[in-house]
Amino acid sequence: MTPFVPPGYRTIAAPASAEQEIKRSRFICFLTPVADEEEARAEIARVRALHPKARHHCTAFVLGERGELKRSNDDGEPSGTAGAPMLDALDGSELTFVVAIVVRYFGGILLGAGGLTRAYRAAVADAVTHAKILRFEPRERIAVTLDYSTAAVVEAEALRRGWSIGEAEYGAAVTLRLGIPPEDRDIAAERIAAHTAGAAAIVDEGFGFVSVGVVD
Repeated sequence: MTPFVPPGYRTIAAPASAEQEIKRSRFICFLTPVADEEEARAEIARVRALHPKARHHCTAFVLGERGELKRSNDDGEPSGTAGAPMLDALDGSELTFVVAIVVRYFGGILLGAGGLTRAYRAAVADAVTHAKILRFEPRERIAVTLDYSTAAVVEAEALRRGWSIGEAEYGAAVTLRLGIPPEDRDIAAERIAAHTAGAAAIVDEGFGFVSVGVVD
């Protein structure tokens, strides 16, 4: 039986923000990468402290490699007009490990349920356009210890095949840390052995997700 390999995911590389004004109300969205719910709630508290005079601090976050944990809060806006459309915007961008906080300064003009829904969704969507999106994919992580004379050719092979390359260690020998797509596991062992005449030591460091670059 072929082992299950979870799909990759997308997240943001760094915090991003955007501001919109709609009928004199200011909607400021803060978008931040987070690892877990504790970090998400800490970021929500931080933004609340930065904007204590705002009328609302509405929130949404998505966590997990498959985006399986989702939470939202309308923070006093009519039910379903803030947190849910914010989640919709995150889902539409296929993002996870991210929290969105939209701070609203009320401008004195009521927007109605439809207007609020559109405003909160647009605030998050606009912030996403200002963010750098990273793609993470599943990888078999290995440590390859080899001579200095063969390290460059193995590294070139990794680059050619699109394997991720982590931080190297240099001592009496070189240790390269590579992220191999599961389907390339056998060919990786074969190519490394061929380039090093079988002298390289390969240690399995387990399965994980690694960044494979910025999404255009």
